Amino acid sequence: MLVDIPDVGVILGVFASFIGGLVAVTIYNKVKPRLVSESENAKILSERLQYYENLLIDMKIRLDSLEMTPEPQEIPQAQIPKQKVQQEAPVMVKEEKPKERMQNMPFGNATDHVLRLITEKPMTSRDIQVTIGRTREHTSRMLKKLFEDGLVERDMSTKPFTYKITEKGLTRIGVVKMVSAQ
Repeated sequence: MLVDIPDVGVILGVFASFIGGLVAVTIYNKVKPRLVSESENAKILSERLQYYENLLIDMKIRLDSLEMTPEPQEIPQAQIPKQKVQQEAPVMVKEEKPKERMQNMPFGNATDHVLRLITEKPMTSRDIQVTIGRTREHTSRMLKKLFEDGLVERDMSTKPFTYKITEKGLTRIGVVKMVSAQ
């Protein structure tokens, strides 16, 4: 039994087309992920662009609505004809005296003032700050220095801390505590 072997040109043609197909499939598989990722990137970028475009449209609408709102105008007051009005007894309004505030005092005077304040009752740093009219930072630094110098005690069992004057602080401002005779 004899098998006819086809012509060499036919064999080479089939072999070349097989190799060409393998190369084409390999190239396609290499290029396909890039094409897919580029299309996904394009999709993501277009969604992001749409999002920012919607934000810009919303801001434009808000701006237009603000521009369209009329400016508040003074309402002319109607002229009320004067009539005889019975006079009522004047109402006495008792004005509360504002707390004593210190303005532009030197540090020594502020310290003495704070020490006098806390001789009456223990106070928080916020109370002292409001009373002396200084910033929170200034008040905190002053109370820290007074604490380090032993002029005040810090009650750490309460939040916020309360400060009360010590014996050393009392002698600093010239107040002598009466010691009860035993």
